[in-house]
Amino acid sequence: MEYGEVLKHLAPCGLDCVRCADYEYGEIKQLSTRLIQLLDNYGRVAKMKAAAKPLFNNFSQFEEMLNAFSHASCSGCRGNNVQCFIECAAKNCHKEKGVDFCFQCNEFPCDKQFTGRLRERWIQRNNRMKEIGIIEYYNEQVKLPRY
Repeated sequence: MEYGEVLKHLAPCGLDCVRCADYEYGEIKQLSTRLIQLLDNYGRVAKMKAAAKPLFNNFSQFEEMLNAFSHASCSGCRGNNVQCFIECAAKNCHKEKGVDFCFQCNEFPCDKQFTGRLRERWIQRNNRMKEIGIIEYYNEQVKLPRY
């Protein structure tokens, strides 16, 4: 994968937007949409199975969750429809500083970004990108669970 492609996937802080459940082009959205198609009309089967396995009484809630995942619409932090629930200064700061990622800034690590455990993980991600390069970092990240 080339640098320009990686930029579409990685947020300025180093998180991989593609693996996020809210990302409009992410795998979770795609898989959820496909699962909805595969389970079409399964509700009637779930009712029959509920007698033996009461868990199936909750199938409608499962469908609602899948439906929510299938409607993901966040553009990622570099886009215009950012829906990340984490308040992150990097999505605007990187533009002001003229860098693609936080570690490329002369002020990294600054005090604008996160506190506590989130801050530690942010510094760790950016140090790793700096150490092995952005493309290799991305190749590492796609193999890991997002959450």
